[in-house]
Amino acid sequence: MSPTEWLLATQLQAPSKLVPADLAFTVLAVAVLLPAVRQWRSQQAWRRVGLRAAIAGAAALVVLGACWFTTQVVDLFGVALSPVTQMWSAFAGAALALAVTGLVQGGRWRRTLAVVLVPAALLVPALGINVEFAKYPTLGTVVQSDPWPAYDPDAAPLAAPPAAGIVRTAEIPGTRSHFAARRAVVWLPPAALVRDPRPLPVVIAFSGQPGAPGDLFTAGRLAEPLDAYARAHDGRAPIVVSVDQLSAPGRNTMCVDSRLGDVATYVTQDVPAWITRNLPATTDRKAWGLTGFSQGATCTMQFLTGHPADFGAALAVSSELQPVDQGPQHSADQAFGGSLAAWRAAAPIAQMRANGLDGHALWLTAGSADREFSENARRLGEAARAAGARVSIGSAPGSGHDWNTVQWSFRTDVGPLADALFAAED
Repeated sequence: MSPTEWLLATQLQAPSKLVPADLAFTVLAVAVLLPAVRQWRSQQAWRRVGLRAAIAGAAALVVLGACWFTTQVVDLFGVALSPVTQMWSAFAGAALALAVTGLVQGGRWRRTLAVVLVPAALLVPALGINVEFAKYPTLGTVVQSDPWPAYDPDAAPLAAPPAAGIVRTAEIPGTRSHFAARRAVVWLPPAALVRDPRPLPVVIAFSGQPGAPGDLFTAGRLAEPLDAYARAHDGRAPIVVSVDQLSAPGRNTMCVDSRLGDVATYVTQDVPAWITRNLPATTDRKAWGLTGFSQGATCTMQFLTGHPADFGAALAVSSELQPVDQGPQHSADQAFGGSLAAWRAAAPIAQMRANGLDGHALWLTAGSADREFSENARRLGEAARAAGARVSIGSAPGSGHDWNTVQWSFRTDVGPLADALFAAED
């Protein structure tokens, strides 16, 4: 392994790295806060300590207030920030304020330590928040969005199935939709890599917003349960194609055809056409499924309920009740021509009532600490059962609206989803 490869493989959630970093951060902050040993008897020095502590505490309160305002008042992120994330954000604000006061008040050594505290105040809380969200397992996932080679449809087939599947990127053009999608990420099971492979079920997948197609494989670790399933089934597993429903990381298209882009046409026409033309996929659409996280889970529910003849099963991780961007009227203005009635009609529950889900299988999950999305799963599940679907509702223990929930959901339900798709094909 080269030094670069070793660096990119650095684990960002390993306690062996996090604990020393947290300890160093704490010691550094205390050193900036307290007076020098020779000044411990000086009342003036301790008054300065009090001032530094007061400013740091005030900064922490300001950050907590900002967290409350952005999530509870304007709903900037679409989800509430967890207590752990708010805690680390407050630590960052307090440490940065402490560094500034150290630079203003301090002598040479305090100013030197304050300079070092600035990057530490950004890095260490970011590592702590990353543990909470489980977004970046390694340094490579931070700097490399798509660390996989491009899919080569002309690659020579293998004589025998390999031990594991492969992950590739692919350009799926918006031939009919003209949607400007980013590169998709494709997982092919071992059985798809040999000569004359038998047709396989398909799962179309969506990451959240903000996000990118590769997130499901880097942060979500989707390949791991897929490989495990393939090992237990002679190399056979569903083909998974994680597609771009956003066109840009923070753009919420709400997965409909609108002035933001014809996403529904892209997903229901352009993507299946590319898959059946380039991959050993079954043409039996009952054996096609969907999965996604957060906004991608909402898209999963929209396509399952809006196009029940095209998809037989789905796994939705932390789905919203309907496509939404900031609020009802803004959502309607952005993607439904200003019509609140059209926006309401696009909700998965409304689509279930209109189209039914007879014979479909649906897995709904959310983090046990994520009350809002756990309630969404319950309500969507009740409606799906009423529409005729087989429904399973799961709760990821101890996690919230984060990638820990996604990883648990994939480990728990990718196998049953694959079983359902193979059974539908038979």
